[in-house]
Amino acid sequence: MEITPVDYREKYAFQPVDTLSHRRLSGTVSLRDVLACLDELRLKDRDHRYFCTLDDINQCCYTSGHAGNDDRLEVDYGDTDFDDPESVHAFEVRRAAHVAAQLQDPALRLSWEDVCGTLATSQEDIDVLVETNRDPDRVLDTVVYIQRVAVPRDDLAIAGLPNGYFSCDWDVFQNHAVIRRMHERHGYRFLGLGASWLGFVRDAPPDAAAAKALVADLADLYGCADDAHQASWRQLAEAAAGGKVLLLGYTENFAE
Repeated sequence: MEITPVDYREKYAFQPVDTLSHRRLSGTVSLRDVLACLDELRLKDRDHRYFCTLDDINQCCYTSGHAGNDDRLEVDYGDTDFDDPESVHAFEVRRAAHVAAQLQDPALRLSWEDVCGTLATSQEDIDVLVETNRDPDRVLDTVVYIQRVAVPRDDLAIAGLPNGYFSCDWDVFQNHAVIRRMHERHGYRFLGLGASWLGFVRDAPPDAAAAKALVADLADLYGCADDAHQASWRQLAEAAAGGKVLLLGYTENFAE
């Protein structure tokens, strides 16, 4: 894996996500390597939160741009000079801070119960959920960016790349409710996101009881808690207990 430092004041042959991009990972990229890079950055810098991009980075950036135009999140460009990297960076830092503040606004904040059952999910989706958690590397794009954002908590890191645009998908506030639940109830820290997937990581794999509690929550979340899906949820519990990473689809077509 090749690790390239990214500085918004410099020009590159590649196009970073935005001025919050801090590292570019390319070559043969594994989730294990990505986690190691994230851990190193987190230990050295307690003033920022770090997260990574996952699947389909181009689509992820496209939908994030539209998600940020949500009336609850939109920030006025003001006097931003888009030919000046410092001006652009100041705007993107201000935008992330605004999104983080909105996510914490009690009038806008959604609960776990508000999200459960809101994503149309099929047996195929649950099967892909199982297979992706058995082989987490499959969710990585060929290039991964590590983003750095100045927010006080890991759950608010999504403010640096808010996503959830189409009406049939979870929006930014719904995704944040899921992120909070995974941390508060199940001990998973927000790891990153792509065009269709959210990523989480624990300090250690869950034991059998914790994995069972996790998938009980996920069965409710995806609206598939009936007997017909129980075999698949047991398989997901086994996959979750086998590692520290958890991957959850947040779009209608995440099985694709």
